[in-house]
Amino acid sequence: MDPSFQAALEAAPEVHAPGLHQHMPSGAGHDAQMLAKVMPSAMLFAPSIGGISQHWSENTSDEDIMLGGAVMADAARALLAG
Repeated sequence: MDPSFQAALEAAPEVHAPGLHQHMPSGAGHDAQMLAKVMPSAMLFAPSIGGISQHWSENTSDEDIMLGGAVMADAARALLAG
């Protein structure tokens, strides 16, 4: 994953959820792996209810989806500002 994208995604949560975020490498395959071959890429994860991931019953609260969107917007703003 692109280091500058990762840095932006690690800095942005401090505004919205200070101390409640973590760097989390993923062991699963993601589209970002393929995109990273041709363009800068990074991933942002929002917590799944009950920690269930990569399963049909996976779900994320509306609040965490909104928070993730705000974090992504802040990270994109920082990257675009250079």
